[in-house]
Amino acid sequence: ADLEVLNLLVIAGATLAVPILAFVASVLLWPSVLVKVYYWYWRRTLGLQVRFADCGGYRFCYASRGKPGTRPSILMLHGFSAHKDTWLTVVKYLPKHLHIVCVDMPGHEGTTRTNTEDYSIHGQVRRIRQFVENVHLNRKPFHLVGTSMGGNVAGVYAACYPADVCSMTLICPDGIRHPQETKFDNHLQDLKQSDYTLNIPLIPTTVEEMEDMFRLCSHVRFKIPQQILQGLVDVRQPHNTFYQEAVFMEIIEEKSRYALQEHLHLISAPLQVIWGKQDQVVDISGATVIKEVLPQCKVDVLENCGHSVVMERPRRTARLILEFIILQQDARSGTKKS
Repeated sequence: ADLEVLNLLVIAGATLAVPILAFVASVLLWPSVLVKVYYWYWRRTLGLQVRFADCGGYRFCYASRGKPGTRPSILMLHGFSAHKDTWLTVVKYLPKHLHIVCVDMPGHEGTTRTNTEDYSIHGQVRRIRQFVENVHLNRKPFHLVGTSMGGNVAGVYAACYPADVCSMTLICPDGIRHPQETKFDNHLQDLKQSDYTLNIPLIPTTVEEMEDMFRLCSHVRFKIPQQILQGLVDVRQPHNTFYQEAVFMEIIEEKSRYALQEHLHLISAPLQVIWGKQDQVVDISGATVIKEVLPQCKVDVLENCGHSVVMERPRRTARLILEFIILQQDARSGTKKS
């Protein structure tokens, strides 16, 4: 009997050991697996479901939670070389009853990528409109959120399709001629002088370059283990050529680089601007430029925060967005009653 018990314990131990060893091996040998599991886990924990929208041979990948209700739906547009899971940190602090949609931008992550696609800001705006119509998000006006490149796209979208947007939040948006130069502006000048042969700071290819990107984009210094950094590099590596040749070169062209500023006067939706005071990618002086054109916009400056607002101040960002949505909805309700 004792021998049978011992055999059962050995079998049970071996059964548990196999998946544990497999997990440890995957972390050591394929750290990108851990990164993907992390995102999968948080999507499930937060109640987000990954879905696809097919538009005449073009497929959008997006994550969503909730259904349209009394509050406006929220569409979230991420930045350059990122993906829909960028927003997980913010979604965590938003009420679960809100209808939230986080879409992979054209060519990014799970959304269709083609060499002939127009990845300029205007090209991306047209694609996002196609997505919005396909999933019927504009059956009633929604709240539009965009960060960095996504902020540039969001602003131009609101200018081109005003009936779709009831209010919007731009987080450290690109597309503005900010009066003060940043560290990244200096990198761009060096890149131009080298005929774009130097490494682009936002497209890391090594662990060291990934650390440099975090230092550039974040004022908060995160302590990230080497294996996780390697996993982040490995996840991005297959996409780097596309990011550099198809997207980056498009969005720094004259017609895209200042697209938001050129469309500011056409934005009619109530606007909220959130900016990290220590942003080294897109200088905070851009908020002044926006305020001069749209004096009614609400500007929230976050102290001790850089360009990666959604990563550095997710709780604060979620609260500011929610407060602004409620404020605008209450204002509309009051106008209708009067």
